[in-house]
Amino acid sequence: MTDYTEYIKIFVGIVAILNPLGAIPIIVSLTAGASESELKKIQETVTISVLTVLLVSLFIGKYLLIFFGISIDSFRVGGGILILLMSITMLNAKVGDTKHTKEEAEESQSKQSVAVVPISIPLLAGPGAISTVILYSQKKSSVEHYLLMSFDMLAVVVILWIVLKSIPWISRHISQTGINIFTRIMGLILAALAVEFIANGIKGLFPILVV
Repeated sequence: MTDYTEYIKIFVGIVAILNPLGAIPIIVSLTAGASESELKKIQETVTISVLTVLLVSLFIGKYLLIFFGISIDSFRVGGGILILLMSITMLNAKVGDTKHTKEEAEESQSKQSVAVVPISIPLLAGPGAISTVILYSQKKSSVEHYLLMSFDMLAVVVILWIVLKSIPWISRHISQTGINIFTRIMGLILAALAVEFIANGIKGLFPILVV
């Protein structure tokens, strides 16, 4: 029998690591001066790009690990450390360099469209999100598991689309303090997920430690 609470946990984890609400100030600054039609096109492009990255990570991530000869337990530890570092940054209500660097922000100013880079990648669907999806995809190998995870990806992107469409309203009604509080809550959830990934990876690498 499928434990659907596990997929709710996966959904929450991916929403937390994308943290679309916390990214709003950066998205607003990157799209400043854009017309209404341009903003609509950016929203559509971001939604499609993030969904594509998540689905590619879900279905192809395992084969990339095999290609590079990386064991899933090693990836659990490495990915967990990366997510833990991101969560610590989020607990300080900041966007870390693993998601969006100063150089990427400066480079984006000269581009006509910033929808794919840096908004979709790496601001939203960055290394942390990719690692999280790959790690969760390895829990089971059944068709049902991949279908339910695909449904999670779609649900996450729907949330993202709603946030992007609501940016003008959110900017007027939610203060930076409110966004910071949400970011810290998401950071705390990520920290717990990261510890779980690291612990499971260490168990797999050093089974002698398991009593």
